Amino acid sequence: MTYFKRVSISMVSDSLIVISAIFFSRFLLGVSLDMPDTSLAISALTLLLSHHVFSVVFRLYQKAWAYASTGELIIVLKCVTYSIAAAAAMQLAVSGDIHIRLLTITWLLHMTMIGGSRFALRIFKDMFAPDANRSAAPKKRTLIIGAGSAGTMIARQLLHSAEAELQPVAFIDDNVKMRDLHIMGIPVVGGIPSLGHVIRELDISNIIIAIPSLSRKSLHAIYQECAKTDAKTQILPMIEDIVSGKVSVSQVRDVQVEDLLGREPVELDIAGISECVTGKVVLVTGAGGSIGSEICRQVAAFKPRTLVLLGHGENSIYAIEMELLDLYGDQEIQIVTEIGELQDADKMMSIMSAHRPDVVYHAAAHKHVPLMERNPEEAVKNNVIGTMNAAKAASKHGVSTFVMISTDKAVNPTSVMGATKRLAEMIIQDLDQSSLTRFVAVRFGNVLGSRGSVIPLFKKQIEKGGPVKVTHPDMIRYFMTIPEASRLVLQAGAMAQGGEVFVLDMGEPVKIVDLARNLILLSGNTVEDIGIEFTGIRPGEKLFEELLNENEVHEQKVYPKIYIGKKAELRIEQIHELLREFESLDKAMLREWLLDLANNRLTATERQLIMLSS
Repeated sequence: MTYFKRVSISMVSDSLIVISAIFFSRFLLGVSLDMPDTSLAISALTLLLSHHVFSVVFRLYQKAWAYASTGELIIVLKCVTYSIAAAAAMQLAVSGDIHIRLLTITWLLHMTMIGGSRFALRIFKDMFAPDANRSAAPKKRTLIIGAGSAGTMIARQLLHSAEAELQPVAFIDDNVKMRDLHIMGIPVVGGIPSLGHVIRELDISNIIIAIPSLSRKSLHAIYQECAKTDAKTQILPMIEDIVSGKVSVSQVRDVQVEDLLGREPVELDIAGISECVTGKVVLVTGAGGSIGSEICRQVAAFKPRTLVLLGHGENSIYAIEMELLDLYGDQEIQIVTEIGELQDADKMMSIMSAHRPDVVYHAAAHKHVPLMERNPEEAVKNNVIGTMNAAKAASKHGVSTFVMISTDKAVNPTSVMGATKRLAEMIIQDLDQSSLTRFVAVRFGNVLGSRGSVIPLFKKQIEKGGPVKVTHPDMIRYFMTIPEASRLVLQAGAMAQGGEVFVLDMGEPVKIVDLARNLILLSGNTVEDIGIEFTGIRPGEKLFEELLNENEVHEQKVYPKIYIGKKAELRIEQIHELLREFESLDKAMLREWLLDLANNRLTATERQLIMLSS
């Protein structure tokens, strides 16, 4: 039916209802109503015209009444009440009197018939339209956690969708005021403590957590209760994704490990970052990596004038270039790619000279702990010499801010990778003292989804049927998502004064064995089926990581969830000595020297000099 035809039918039916309401009211009152026929006719005409006027004003004819709710009912109430008020004003103007009884009965009839005619469509749709409950295919009995607006919306969607595979049979909500109530015929049967009993009693096969604003810590607690059952658990999208329009509230998805971190993401100082990045030339090293590419995505959203993507892997640089051009190609952002090695000092000078960046985000590094234990000379070349080359080139060519990505493994390091990152921190902190460029470092823990993350490895082991291999039952780590890590890097650049080591308050550390269990459960398997095998701590690993050592800790946060470390001793002369000699050392001696320098211990050379002098 066309819009014009639908509106015409509505106007004709409404006209009949309005005329019927006022004349039937006159009939009910009989001889007790002393009102001339002329006044009645004027009142009826006024009521009819004002009804159509207010129906247009409040868009009554544009509503889809098959989906009507309380919002539409309020619009009907406004139209009817304002129309009656207009008729009362006309009576007062014509005869100097208002026939209150007539108008009261007319209002009741008018409201009942207009509202009833509209909501009859909704009732017809609910009663006779095909829905999930009348579908021939069997449905999965589903429990909805959360009886609020989101849970109600999900239940309505499932009840009236023929394609839905789920059938809502009960709600669970910790609000005691909701207990024993029925929402759309679905009972609220208890709170979270009764979850296991309800699932067994009602033969539930699916659970939907329908609380979009739920904190990650609370979600983790609820999911752990759900994981004790055999039911599959799903979740609504995060509230920020719903508000931003990225997804619909009805788009349930599987719970992901990122949802279970038990911490809230850091909020950004948008104005500060915009001032640092918008309209500027920004260069990202390691732009093809998991962290570097996400930094590029987030920087591009702030509309820099030029974004330079620097990396040594042509395929990964090409991939992020194509992605950014697809997203921002129609905007005034120049995307430039550079293929080069950090170890090539001349190349770094050439790139900085050609582009003159305002901000550099240095994400390039060797990060894999066991590999760097076996190849310490490569860690030195890339993490130490590479950082020095990029930093010196930035200083010489007037870069305003240089932000280096570091790691929690740089604190009291026991690995080559951690030691080289700590030496890189020392190098940029030393440069900051003599350069106009502001040099800062950003430390964070393990990043979920990055190439070096344990998550992809665990998932592959689960896909193969297990077991999932964990190094030690007491191994714990801090975790954050790639977007969150990248936000911290941008925020650090905006806050940089020079020489700082910024550290994110990463919440509670996560036991790796618990992470493995959650991934197994999220995959739809049981821990007994897949199994967990402990393989022993690998060379260079620690049972737990620290974000600041005891000499670096500042108690006060400089920004919500961000700390700043105190400046520690910088052993620059010893670092330069190491760089002069490292190629002539065997791997064991080089590793010892790196760890001695990074932990502020006497190096072998220093110990030898002391012995000679004594």
